[in-house]
Amino acid sequence: MTCTSHLLVSRLNLCHGRFLLVSPQHLSLFRRLSAGPQMSHSLQESYRLLQLPDPAHSTPAQVKEAYLRLAKLYHPDSGAPTADPALFARVEEAYRAVLAHQSKKRPPDGGAEEDEEDKSRGSALPHRHYLNYEGLGFGTPSQRERQYRQIRVDRASDQILNYRQREHERAEAGEGALVERDVRQRSRKIKITQAVERLVEDLIQESMARGDFRNLSGAGKPLSKFQHNPYADPMTHNLNRILIDNGYQPPWVVTQRDIREMVTRARGRLLDGRARLCDGDRMSSQERKAWDELCASVGEDLVKLNKLVDNYNLIVPMLKMQMVHFSLSREVERAERSAQQHRAEQQKERGKDRERRIEERKRANAQRKTQATKQGLMKWMQSFLKL
Repeated sequence: MTCTSHLLVSRLNLCHGRFLLVSPQHLSLFRRLSAGPQMSHSLQESYRLLQLPDPAHSTPAQVKEAYLRLAKLYHPDSGAPTADPALFARVEEAYRAVLAHQSKKRPPDGGAEEDEEDKSRGSALPHRHYLNYEGLGFGTPSQRERQYRQIRVDRASDQILNYRQREHERAEAGEGALVERDVRQRSRKIKITQAVERLVEDLIQESMARGDFRNLSGAGKPLSKFQHNPYADPMTHNLNRILIDNGYQPPWVVTQRDIREMVTRARGRLLDGRARLCDGDRMSSQERKAWDELCASVGEDLVKLNKLVDNYNLIVPMLKMQMVHFSLSREVERAERSAQQHRAEQQKERGKDRERRIEERKRANAQRKTQATKQGLMKWMQSFLKL
């Protein structure tokens, strides 16, 4: 062949059965490119981590743009939900490795513009580095990070202390206002109480001047000594004794007495009505009707009684003295049990009366027999003596 040509077979095209013809001019260029340094696995991993599409033709501007984009995502102080200190450290290491590889790969006659770019990039990296952590701390990045964390902890502690101090001052101001309000209310109550006492004292003096107290029993005589109560004020105890001796009763005592009287009357009505009737199985229709009417009437009385119980529970001084509502069903069952017990007692009494009458008859018959025997004996002795 006059025109020398070379046949190169690629692995990708070999799978499809294709062949590639390369001229001698292109072959020299291909040999020169293939003779360059091979990229290591770690460097390839750095390019992949920076998500660069074409590692061989990536410019420093593209590398820097990829690094800034990933730093916004994974930097610990970015505030993003994807922040990851470990991953950011890997990204930063990959960025430095890629920059070092590109600086070695760049030809020496790159031009003045590339030198200016390298200078600006080399000066920008330390400046950006020391702008992190708010420019605080000194030493290596890890040392500055620990110092910055400690500074943030101190700031948070100071803010917490200031907040607690403000809350404490606000609480003290509120307590002072409450105490002042209580003092005003207490002074107002004292003034009202004193005014009422003066008014009562004036009324008592006027009544004494008119002679309204001259018709009291025991006027001019000292009060009798009451039983001493160490848990009550002597004056209050004496006043209570005077009220009790003159027939005064508190409202809850009167209400309690009325409730007991009404309950006694209702239970008496049920018991008398049930006692006059036969047992439940032997009651006639008229007796059943009369019993239902009596239960309905007692039920109306119990409704009024329960209202009175509610009023009593509101005014009774102690919780353990309160009462529960009265139920018609419970009262009916109680009346039935009482009626059965009453019938059983009556039957026992009748049996005892019957036995007592039988014993009396037996004793009377025995006495008659004894008297008859004595009379017969006396007659026989008289007739015997006459002979």
